[in-house]
Amino acid sequence: MSSIIRVGFLIPSPSPAHAINTVRGIQYGARRGISRSAIANRLTSKFSSSQTRNYDAPVETNHVKPGHAVISTFDLFSIGVGPSSSHTVGPMRAGKIFIADLKELDLLDRVHTIKIALYGSLAATGEHHTPQAILLGLEGSDPETIDCGTIPSRYQAILANKSLHLGGNRRINFDMDRDMLWRWDQVLKTHPNGMRFSCFDKQGDLLATNEYFSVGGGFVVNEKTQVDENLFYKGVDKNAVHGARLHQTHNIEGDPDHPPYPFESGNSLLALTTKHNLTIAQVVHDNERYFGLSEEEIRDKLMRIWAVMDDCIRTGVTTTEKTLPGRLGLQRRAPMLYRRLMRGFYPGIGMPAVQLIGPGTIPTPVDALDAPEGMEVPTPLEEEQGMLATKRARSPRVTGSFDHAVLPMPPRRTMIPAVDFLSCYAIAVNEVNAAGGRIVTSPTNGAAGVIPAVLKYITEFVSDDPEKSVKTFLLTAAAVGMLFKRGSTISAAEGGCQAEVGVACSMASAGFAACMGASPETVLQAAEIGIEHNLGLTCDPIDGLVQVPCIERNSLGAVKAITAAQLSMASHGVYRVTLDEAIEAMRLTAADMSVKYKETSLSTTVKIPLTVPAC
Repeated sequence: MSSIIRVGFLIPSPSPAHAINTVRGIQYGARRGISRSAIANRLTSKFSSSQTRNYDAPVETNHVKPGHAVISTFDLFSIGVGPSSSHTVGPMRAGKIFIADLKELDLLDRVHTIKIALYGSLAATGEHHTPQAILLGLEGSDPETIDCGTIPSRYQAILANKSLHLGGNRRINFDMDRDMLWRWDQVLKTHPNGMRFSCFDKQGDLLATNEYFSVGGGFVVNEKTQVDENLFYKGVDKNAVHGARLHQTHNIEGDPDHPPYPFESGNSLLALTTKHNLTIAQVVHDNERYFGLSEEEIRDKLMRIWAVMDDCIRTGVTTTEKTLPGRLGLQRRAPMLYRRLMRGFYPGIGMPAVQLIGPGTIPTPVDALDAPEGMEVPTPLEEEQGMLATKRARSPRVTGSFDHAVLPMPPRRTMIPAVDFLSCYAIAVNEVNAAGGRIVTSPTNGAAGVIPAVLKYITEFVSDDPEKSVKTFLLTAAAVGMLFKRGSTISAAEGGCQAEVGVACSMASAGFAACMGASPETVLQAAEIGIEHNLGLTCDPIDGLVQVPCIERNSLGAVKAITAAQLSMASHGVYRVTLDEAIEAMRLTAADMSVKYKETSLSTTVKIPLTVPAC
């Protein structure tokens, strides 16, 4: 009898029509020599309805988590593609992981058919970016390196040719209507963002199967690796990943897989900074060293992350595209907002080059975007003179009666540089994300504009040493993100938008305070203020697109972040709520929040069909 690698099994579905598509994969693996029917007969008694749950049941939350919160900064901040870390980045990684494991087990050449089942929130995405992400991941693409411009054409080619190129070297037939099942009415018990991959040989026998869960921020886990989730995150080749990144447990002293400064809460992190006389950024930096990175590698990786963030802002404010993709037809605002600021930090943006023309005329930029009704667009000449000319065609109209005891206020405009620049930067990033461009999950795609906007403001207006500020900001923000990831969630499907924009605001608040030289205690208090005033924030994007209210919400999150940091520094030592208490409050709020107000496509607060959630 041939040997058996007991690492996966099949459970028949209650619905015979969907038996192949509803295989249950608890642990990934391979099977040789046993027919599919034999396994089904052996395991039928183990099937129960508890393996899936309906949306009416509350999301289970696990309060006590073993081990520490320390993960790599470069897992928390990862380079990917828009519009969603949960619906795009995570599924693409899951597809690539599945193929990598098939190669490792020498099963890829035997694969004849692949079945994909999407559950809960992932299924409710409809025909959006999740199918593209999974299929291109199965073809071997990675969200950090994939050419964003090729995604639509490659996806259309798969659909048209009904062919999938597994790992780039194994071509199989793939029919979207037959091989991808949308189980929007079921949620796998581990997480709302569930997907199941199963592959079969020519005889129809099951070769391997596994379930993956996209838990926010691009992180991917399965039922076995809920704690050691970095095993299935970026380190697709587990043998090439440093051991300290594969486990989040307190090991015995001297264990090479034990980070030097493990922390599981804000209080324990604060105690480390006091005991060793280190800043929060220094604690995180030294843990990164223990992950096998040199100081130069850490510096290069941090600056690479910032370069992608900064380039994302640049792309957002320089694009000539006028609208975002999707049925909403939302007009882009970042280029217009940036021009209105009248001071460009990228060459040629604030003052577009124009041809010399004769006197008596006012030059206008050729590529200027149309402004909304009632808003004046400054010409280069007006920008140079620092004023706006009143256009006769768009003169403001005073609303109200002049024959009244309270006279109407005439329209006027004021400039608050910090707010204006923060808003412009955040909107630019999220418009790039909404268009499926290159993005940094910080900590998610839906909240990707908050941290870059605050950091850009620091480097342009505050810092005398931008590189030092970038390193301090990102490392400090990462520590706070780790605490939220362990103590609560960074997934909108689990916690609503408080888990995305709220957490990003908290992280940015801490980073800003750290760059201002605040003490570790004040830094954590800034993070507490940042999340405290985002508690209960729901996630119900119109039409499910990461556009409304997501883009504006990032703008407000960036403004809140700096306000929170300033308040914490102005009232040092005067507080009653700790960051740990605020994280616990967020966890409980997420657990009590109706699933209708999470990223599940079930919201009824806006009377527009919500069929494509993708935060």
